[in-house]
Amino acid sequence: MNGALKRLPTLLLLSAACFGQTAEKFNHAQWTAEFTTPSVAPGGEATAKLVARIDPEWHMYSLTTPPGPIPTTIRTVDSPAVESVTFFEPPPVRKFDPNFKADTETYEGEQTFFAHVKVGKSAAAGPLTITFEPRYQTCSGTSCIPPRTRRISATVNVDPAAQAVAAAIPSGYIEAKPGAVTKSAGGGAANEGLAAFLVLAFGFGLAGIFTPCVFPMIPITMSYFVGQRGGLAQAITFCLGIIVLFTGLGLIATLALGPTGVVQLGSNPWVNGFIALVFFVFGLSLLGAFEITIPSGLLTKLNTASGRGGFVGTLLMGLTFALASFACVGPFMGTLLAASVQGGKLRPALGMVTFASGLALPFFLLALFPSWLARLPKSGEWLARVKVVMGFVVLAAMLKYLYSLDAVMQTGWLTRERFLAAWVVLLAMAGLYLLGFLRLPGVSRDTELGAARLLIGMLFVICGISLIPGMFGSRLGDLEAYIPPPAGGGELNWIENDLDTAFAKAKSENKLVLVNFTGYACTNCHWMKANMFTRPEVAPVMKNMVLVDLYTDGTDAASEANQKLEEDKFQTVAIPFYVLYDADRNVLGTFPGLTHSSQEYLTFLNSKPAAPGGVINASAAPAPSPATALDGMPFHKLDGAELSVSDWKGKVVVLNYWATWCVPCRKEIPEFNRIARELGPKGVQVVGISMDEGGAESVKPFLQQLPMQYTVGLGTGTPPELPITVILDRNGNAVQRFQGLTQPDEIRAAISKALAAS
Repeated sequence: MNGALKRLPTLLLLSAACFGQTAEKFNHAQWTAEFTTPSVAPGGEATAKLVARIDPEWHMYSLTTPPGPIPTTIRTVDSPAVESVTFFEPPPVRKFDPNFKADTETYEGEQTFFAHVKVGKSAAAGPLTITFEPRYQTCSGTSCIPPRTRRISATVNVDPAAQAVAAAIPSGYIEAKPGAVTKSAGGGAANEGLAAFLVLAFGFGLAGIFTPCVFPMIPITMSYFVGQRGGLAQAITFCLGIIVLFTGLGLIATLALGPTGVVQLGSNPWVNGFIALVFFVFGLSLLGAFEITIPSGLLTKLNTASGRGGFVGTLLMGLTFALASFACVGPFMGTLLAASVQGGKLRPALGMVTFASGLALPFFLLALFPSWLARLPKSGEWLARVKVVMGFVVLAAMLKYLYSLDAVMQTGWLTRERFLAAWVVLLAMAGLYLLGFLRLPGVSRDTELGAARLLIGMLFVICGISLIPGMFGSRLGDLEAYIPPPAGGGELNWIENDLDTAFAKAKSENKLVLVNFTGYACTNCHWMKANMFTRPEVAPVMKNMVLVDLYTDGTDAASEANQKLEEDKFQTVAIPFYVLYDADRNVLGTFPGLTHSSQEYLTFLNSKPAAPGGVINASAAPAPSPATALDGMPFHKLDGAELSVSDWKGKVVVLNYWATWCVPCRKEIPEFNRIARELGPKGVQVVGISMDEGGAESVKPFLQQLPMQYTVGLGTGTPPELPITVILDRNGNAVQRFQGLTQPDEIRAAISKALAAS
């Protein structure tokens, strides 16, 4: 270490020379500016066109990109002749970036921005030069360049005789208001998915009203609190009782799932087997095989407590009602909870709140408008019919979870033909029952077949018959997400759980590799394969790639290894998750989740090769001293104190320069955490030096989101690009220098070399 400090002046001079010589090398966007009209009158408006030509394989962020990366900004140098300037930006590419855990907006290639300039009324006649200052951050697949500011100028002639010309801003452009959120195809997929789930939950709650356990209780329940003082308040309290119980069930499910086990639980064979068993029991109960009831002692106690009146009694009555209705609304709840486990840790609770609100809504409305009670249909045989039809539907839903169990266990018992045959029979039997051909409770021999029952019965039979072509290989649209795929996998050839073979084939055939992190029980994964990959505009592109499926939800060692690979390299276990590689295993792009937009997915498939990163010889690019930042100033702790290097003496140091806005830097942090844990006891010190302009104010909130389990300090200066990682031996000598995103095995090899050398 002392030897390294003695060589500090030489290292700093070499580093400064290196950075100075390569300043333009790291300018990956060239800007020009010109006005679209030659002249403008005083007090008039003129439009300037600012063109950014971004280097291939690089991108920059939009002026309105959400927080995370550093957005592009454009300002004008103050001029007394300019009254105001409004900037407009072209539509960016917006998609989810797992490194920021948020959507980002980016530009590639040549992009044109417009500046709408209002000239002051007192502007003097003659040439008027306006200087613009764009400040932007550029990134590739392996490196990010710190924000750079450029000055570009454009001249317009101020002429009192000039004619006013309307600003011609192309369609699709948006006014650049920093922090604004713009809309784009697929950008709100997660929100749209949640909205659809909540709509379904609310619909299930309303449907639960028309079950034989709930509907007959409406007039009895209404008579309890409508006649009391404060009937509306009592009704609200009663509804809260319903919501409290079902939301409690959702919260219990949320706590049971935990914050990280959602995806794994959704494909867990034991979970799917249990859900299938519960649905089977519910289905038989609804068909009349036996009755599911809450223990009478519990209901009696709750009913007695609710009979005391008051708001507490009304609340308890709502709880009693919810428990008593469980036998009929249980299948709805089971479906919602099962659907929520793959959607996020808050979905169970949100689903139950929404479901309970739908179930309680009619009681609230009837309290507001009690005259509606007389208009409700009378209880009768139709409720028994609803119960029986629900039994058939629940048994059909049970098969979906049974298939998930079969797929994860890879038994191959529940084939596509058997699955669809069961669905055809169950739907047809529900229809035949409603039409009077199947004798079960709810349909008497002498009951007249009404138009409504006829139409619904026919609909069930038609739905059943329409599934038959699927047994012979025909596609069934959106249903493909829930049923076994056809044998053979279609026209695309997929390599299963063998990444090495895929890269070897890509190398020999000079092709890209598309990795599909998928699941046997993943409905969104099945939908993408059946409905996106088969589209005529998508399939030809994928046929020219080497395709590999990496299953992450199986019970075998391959699934465990695939899930670890996805989590370690991309910091996510969500599926589906798509990664595009070149034949040398460089990541060209990633795409999370499901999309209904062919163009959005094609944009990902057409990702261009990233600029190669990797190892740079230490002698070719000198490293800064391990005790100093890039400009020779000492490191500091987050509290402002100088960072002491005495603790590093005699250790192999992994010195990583990073920033919160740097995507590749974020990708490397989990591996540095593992190195610190595993190799720290062997004498390895990991040090992360933040090059953020905001210093500790930027770093501290970031560490709460993505903890760094090693020494974190603050540096100064302007690095050419990030990340930069330097490996130093126990004497402070640079063993290896890495620039850009680096594979973990390369860094570990350099560490092993440093440990062996000392």
